[in-house]
Amino acid sequence: MIKAEHLTKRFASAKAVDDVSFEVLRGEIIGFLGPNGAGKTTLMRLLSTYLAPTQGRILIDGLDIFVHSLDARRRIGYLPEHAPLYPEMRVDEYLSFRAKLKGMPRRKRRERMEEMKVLCGLKDVERRIIGQLSKGYGQRLALADSLINSPELLILDEPTIGLDPNQICAVRELIRTLGRRFTVVLATHSLADAEAICQRVFIMNHGRIVASDSPERLVGQLQGNARVAVEIAGPSNEVSEQLRRISGVLRVLPVGHVFSGPGSSLAQWRRYRLECSPGTDIRPAVFGIAAAQGWPLRELSMEVLNLEDVFSKLTTSAGRGQTLAAPSEAGKPSVSGQIYI
Repeated sequence: MIKAEHLTKRFASAKAVDDVSFEVLRGEIIGFLGPNGAGKTTLMRLLSTYLAPTQGRILIDGLDIFVHSLDARRRIGYLPEHAPLYPEMRVDEYLSFRAKLKGMPRRKRRERMEEMKVLCGLKDVERRIIGQLSKGYGQRLALADSLINSPELLILDEPTIGLDPNQICAVRELIRTLGRRFTVVLATHSLADAEAICQRVFIMNHGRIVASDSPERLVGQLQGNARVAVEIAGPSNEVSEQLRRISGVLRVLPVGHVFSGPGSSLAQWRRYRLECSPGTDIRPAVFGIAAAQGWPLRELSMEVLNLEDVFSKLTTSAGRGQTLAAPSEAGKPSVSGQIYI
């Protein structure tokens, strides 16, 4: 659906997007993540043809945006970060006006408007003045506007920004529903949005894509050694020695005494962090030792990285220098090159 080749966008001497190449397949839900100033919004504007690249090439459904500009734009629905709604208009008036601007025939306009109001949950406010709508309904209306011309590609820039938790959940569910009918590309600061919605994510930093894969695979690549947290009551030296003997355990790190509450022995409980070989689950062995020795055990958990940890490692200066291969899901193109951490 999208093929971007060596995209660069300069503003004066600054590069907002720096030699970016990627592909998006039809039917995917793709997320672009990155800190402020990473180039996400500029990239969304390039893909939506709102801005022209300084260098590079963009194909939308096989159409070059320079050679076949209007045909490419007819395939795109774009929701900018701050949707420019007309506060004095009513919801119905606005949707009719926008459908007319986008060249929709009059005989199809009413049917399409009704379909979008149902899809985006606007039926209850169809006669309301836009300026009186909540932020959540305003975002739904802007989304309906971007869909009114039946695009094949939906580009969303920060679709949940400024919404309350209930509205965020509703918009996420709506985007997931849209993903069954459209190709969706979204830029977001919200790691929760990306994990909940996206099949693949591109992490951007300083105008470049530094990683690309599914959230699960990115976490798996950076997971490294497995880590297990254990909270156990027993002689410290003996507990540490028994834990070290477990197959797959690389290191045992005593964390310290744990406060147990009134009436309990403070020195009795200790917390340990066990570093283990990748792919190893030693929790059954730890439980077996505790049971055999009669040591009370009240915590035994695997410490797992999440997308927030991956994002932090890829977009901060700490930890740079190591490189990992960037695999892609079967049949799905990934960014060429390496992941820089």
